[in-house]
Parts: sequence; C-alpha cells; structure tokens
Amino acid sequence: RFLEQFSDLAQSLVVPRDAGQATSLASYQLDVLRDKNRELNRRLHELFANAEENERLVQRTHRLTLTLMRQRSAADTLRAMVASLREDFDGELVRVVWFTPVPGLDEAQDWLITIAPDAAALSPFAPFMAKGEALCGRLQPEKMDLLFGGAQGEVGSVALLPLGSVGMLAVGSRDGSRFYPGMGTLFLRLMSEALVAAMARFDDAD
Repeated sequence: RFLEQFSDLAQSLVVPRDAGQATSLASYQLDVLRDKNRELNRRLHELFANAEENERLVQRTHRLTLTLMRQRSAADTLRAMVASLREDFDGELVRVVWFTPVPGLDEAQDWLITIAPDAAALSPFAPFMAKGEALCGRLQPEKMDLLFGGAQGEVGSVALLPLGSVGMLAVGSRDGSRFYPGMGTLFLRLMSEALVAAMARFDDAD
C-alpha cells in the first residue's frame, strides 16, 4: 500500500530478482513501469494523431488561400470562401457579415448579411470587434438572431471571426461541442486574414 501511494519510490528501488519476498517487490516495480509505458504510448499516439490532423489543416488552409487569390472579383472571392468552409472544413452554417455592398451579390444569398457598420443591430458585437479576436462557443441570443435568424435553433456552437474593419465571419455547427471557449483558433485566424487580404485587392482596384 505504501508503494502504491509513492510509485516514484517504487521505480527508484533496486531489488534483485531472486526467490523470496523481494521478488514480489520487483514484480510490482515492473507493473508500475508497464503502466507508465502504456500511458506514454497512449500520449504518443495522441501526438501523432494531432500532428496528422494539423498537417491536413495546413494543406487545406493553404489551398483555400491560393483559391481566394485566384478569384477575379470580390463576389467570386466571397463565394469561394463560403464554398471552401462548407466543403473542405465541414462548416454547416456559414455567414459572412459585410459592412458595405459587394458588387455582384445581393441578399438572396443565404450566407450573406450586408449591414452598415453603425447599425443598431451590431451594437452587441462592439466588444468583440474592438478586441479583434475569434470568439467560440455559444453566443447571446441577440448575436444569434443577426447571424442565423430563423435557423439559430439548428446551431449548437459558433466560431465568430473578425474581418478587420470590413465585417465578420461566422461558422455554425449543430454539434454543441465543436466550437468551445479556449479552443485553438490559429487556422480560423489564418483563413479570416487570407479573406481580408484577398478582398482588399478589389478595394485597391476601386
């Protein structure tokens, strides 16, 4: 029982493996080492799985960036972004909030919300926009109403991304645990920054 409470001490003991009571102590040491070895193997497999998933995300994010840069208009760029989020990143409910009208797009797009930056409906988002960081988890009802309207009942969790001074990007999931506070948002941030950079080309052209 003493060695069960102080397993590190059990590992540090040097006991000859011969007959007698000491044999059981050596066996106990081996059992402790086997348990630790199994735990280390489990963690190693988790690291490999995470590395493989991150590699896939890097590849998809890179393809998305190249796709955005190949588009010839602001409208096509936003369409490409939404299509990639839906098809390549399993974004179930995608919403783009844009603060100025986009030539070639209208409100008939179920994913596009065009709204003036000083609109009262945007006031709940003011702290989020001022902070400029991704927000993940469940959002307040007034935010959900603007982003998803009548479809908000289908949304279990949301990743909300700032798009500089030009808008916001929301990705909703029916899975309540997919997006959660404190999760890593590096790839989401990279995608939103790629979109802002791609769209800025057309502002410069204008």
